[in-house]
Amino acid sequence: MDMQDAAERADEMLDSVLAVIEPSVQWVHGPTTSGTCTVTRRRTVMTVVSPERRGSFLGVVDRFWRRSGYNMTSINNDVVFPAIYARTEDGFQVGLTIADKGQVHFTVESPCVRHSEVADSTSRATAFLAPDAELIPRPNIHSDFWSATRS
Repeated sequence: MDMQDAAERADEMLDSVLAVIEPSVQWVHGPTTSGTCTVTRRRTVMTVVSPERRGSFLGVVDRFWRRSGYNMTSINNDVVFPAIYARTEDGFQVGLTIADKGQVHFTVESPCVRHSEVADSTSRATAFLAPDAELIPRPNIHSDFWSATRS
């Protein structure tokens, strides 16, 4: 496996987890980074996930990752900034963190693989991000479910 193969595998993992979230959320690509032998893909959810819905959101992802055979490596039960981390059987590390304003970040980092060039993801983002944007803005898309302030 080379870095491009690893990036494509990471995209598949990100596509899969986002597909199981119901109702669906809107997301944009975060930056792809690479080291000498690793590659990291990121996705940022632009749908606001309210404090009242964060536990449900993490639960959906946790259950999916466990069903997919991922080993949970760390769970941060912080009320404001919870996170979960896991590792796949083939050594990919996945993470879900909830940050300021309920913004959800997904990260997939590959194990060390053969060095190669890495192309941009071919997965189509579901939220708009201006092509010249230097930073991803805070979440700004309302969901009747995920943004709800009462359970």
